[in-house]
Amino acid sequence: MERQSALLAGVGGQGAILAAKILVTGLMEAGYDVKMSEVHGMSQRGGSVSTQVHWGDTVHSPVIGRGAADILVAFEKMEAVRYAEFLKPSGIAIINDYALPSSTIAAGMCQYPAGCLAAMRAHFRCVTLDAAQIAMSLGSAKCMNIVLLGAMSKVPALEHIHWEAAIAAAVPPQSLELNLAAYCAGRDAAR
Repeated sequence: MERQSALLAGVGGQGAILAAKILVTGLMEAGYDVKMSEVHGMSQRGGSVSTQVHWGDTVHSPVIGRGAADILVAFEKMEAVRYAEFLKPSGIAIINDYALPSSTIAAGMCQYPAGCLAAMRAHFRCVTLDAAQIAMSLGSAKCMNIVLLGAMSKVPALEHIHWEAAIAAAVPPQSLELNLAAYCAGRDAAR
């Protein structure tokens, strides 16, 4: 199989790393060689978090160069723009239509940028959904990451993964039902 890659980007606390670990688990169970890296410097203080995942028959590095990612999953719409340079022109962006103001924006030092979604749509094929609203309708904003994972599962290169088993392996048993519902809701929203 040709090597594929996904970059998941968000803000600390949104669950991007957990979503990436579920992706890795599903890919490994499907028989792929998988490599993952994560960057979460100031994530506990609301900073940017990114995770890069490469998979295929043989993968030597998790690092995705500029213009090389097949999939970009943005857990926050400003993060989509921040990491857009890594997405292939033929790639797909799955974007949470959600704004999480940074500390400088919250302090009034600057404004949240307008037009993030329009800028992405002008250059890439995009699937946009309000994962926060979907998660809240299920009873918990904490499953927003799994809603986005469900949307990502509709990408043709990932449709054969046994997502339910990968989710079950990663989340506590008491939250499994909620997370499986979030996954299904994300899949439905991406159709």
